Amino acid sequence: MAERLILQTPPRHDAPDGRPTTLADRYGRIARDLRVSLTDRCNLRCTYCMPAEGLEWLPTPDTLNDDEVIRLITIAVRDLGIRQVRFTGGEPLLRKSLADIIAATTALRTDEGRSPATALTTNGLGLDKRLPALLAAGLGRVNISLDTLDRERYHRLTRRDRLPDVLRSIDAVLAAGLQPLKLNTVVMPGVNEDDILPLAHFALERGAQLRFIEQMPLGPRDRWRRDDMVTADDILAVLRTEFELSPAEEPRGAAPAALWTARSGRTTGSIGVIASVTRPFCGDCDRTRLTTDGAMRTCLFSRTETSLRDLMRDGADDATLATAWARAMWGKLPGHGIDDPGFLQPDRTMSAIGG
Repeated sequence: MAERLILQTPPRHDAPDGRPTTLADRYGRIARDLRVSLTDRCNLRCTYCMPAEGLEWLPTPDTLNDDEVIRLITIAVRDLGIRQVRFTGGEPLLRKSLADIIAATTALRTDEGRSPATALTTNGLGLDKRLPALLAAGLGRVNISLDTLDRERYHRLTRRDRLPDVLRSIDAVLAAGLQPLKLNTVVMPGVNEDDILPLAHFALERGAQLRFIEQMPLGPRDRWRRDDMVTADDILAVLRTEFELSPAEEPRGAAPAALWTARSGRTTGSIGVIASVTRPFCGDCDRTRLTTDGAMRTCLFSRTETSLRDLMRDGADDATLATAWARAMWGKLPGHGIDDPGFLQPDRTMSAIGG
């Protein structure tokens, strides 16, 4: 990662009452993208994410209720410069009030006077049934996890025989015209490397954007080894056996995926590769995260958190919450440090943090 200028002055407090108005850090980054985990629970048991028996779920009283979720999103958008809100889990479709939370979010206005962009990251189970209500609430875009097109392999990977349900949801999103539909694929050695090309053809033929993701150390602690992972270079090498690849012309900005234009015969489309481990993009990160129990995290790999839930339940007003959020973001580290000798995996797994 390139060296970043360290800013010594504290975050700006431009509001008339002295509140912060952005989520800035010491390295010049400003968070515009809020990831909100609505539950730590999931209806799949993906081998790279959790054990077969699941995890110890958070007790319901410890999680944010709908009013608390909406209040924190409101503070983020209205007061702290957030322009995009992505709902994650666990599996966010398990939150029965998802449409209500999306509707409350899209009713807000950003610092640019617009409704915040909304997105959903999901495993797709049941999305086809809930999609009309989510669209009516203002949902703008969807990412669906899809690690294989082979039904038996999907069953082994997720410990659930649900691939037809996911494919039905993909068809529903495409039929609804939500663009771009992004399909997220975690590539694992000896598990689904053979799916790289079939998934690429599947996505391009449907006008979806496939995004291959390097496996990160956010699941069971014995499931990830840096030396064994399938890297971005490995993935691109396989793609080049059947596709002509050229870097996308549009600037990447803060997006996690490096985009490639892929051509094979008459088929042309976009494929992304998220190289979080081998080519970290921390220097351009514009994300802040909120867990389902109300902890604000500056990074997926952060070892510290700030409990906005506890502040709320102790009676903090909006200005106090905004200030606590901004102060925590000011301390964001320059990078995730996966390649550092002293790197320690976060105590929380991905399902407990939110994607």
